Amino acid sequence: GDSVVQTEGQVLLSEGDSLIVNCSYESTQYPSLFWYVQYPGEGPQLLLKAMKFNDKESNKGFEATYRKETTSFHLKKDSVQESDSAVYFCALSDTVTGTAGEAEHKL
Repeated sequence: GDSVVQTEGQVLLSEGDSLIVNCSYESTQYPSLFWYVQYPGEGPQLLLKAMKFNDKESNKGFEATYRKETTSFHLKKDSVQESDSAVYFCALSDTVTGTAGEAEHKL
């Protein structure tokens, strides 16, 4: 079935460091791809979405590009802040069952 695989575990960064959270997908379709962010004490919020190949999206200094050739939608930020400490989820539009992977990033 369709699935996403992303960087797992806790990543410790200092302010000003660059961040990359890898997200690769497997799908027989052409899915839309999403990054969600969940800040402490809050529910998940949509951060980025890409609807078609080569879409490059950015929000709050984060960016991700939907790459067909590498089946990836890696999340990047050049310079992180303490306020970026959160859990980041990569998801497929047509994910119906299963549990989304999560990666927690603390500064």
